[in-house]
Amino acid sequence: QVQLVESGGGLVQAGGSLRLSCAASGRIFSINVWGWYRQAPGKQRELVAQIIGGGTTNYVDSVKGRFTVSRDNANNTVYLQMNSLKPEDTAVYYCSLHQLGRLYWGQGTQVTVSS
Repeated sequence: QVQLVESGGGLVQAGGSLRLSCAASGRIFSINVWGWYRQAPGKQRELVAQIIGGGTTNYVDSVKGRFTVSRDNANNTVYLQMNSLKPEDTAVYYCSLHQLGRLYWGQGTQVTVSS
């Protein structure tokens, strides 16, 4: 059974930085897609960034140039480095892992950016 655990959320002032981590346990394959999503109050969950098996990354337009997704295959951990944070980045951030036709979710970590 795959489990994902996020960490690294918190309260930060606008312009600051945070790094989120997502550690996976269980059997992780190299052919997979990791994703970071976020959900703000009253809004739908949206895909923020993803990193695909070969290393290709994709970002939603609103975070391009500010957020960077990366992974450590040896430790089955994915990171989301968030710089130049804005109040509109405030949300619960979730990591996901899609492999072998199944989608797994972490429990989420709160990110709050004050103005």
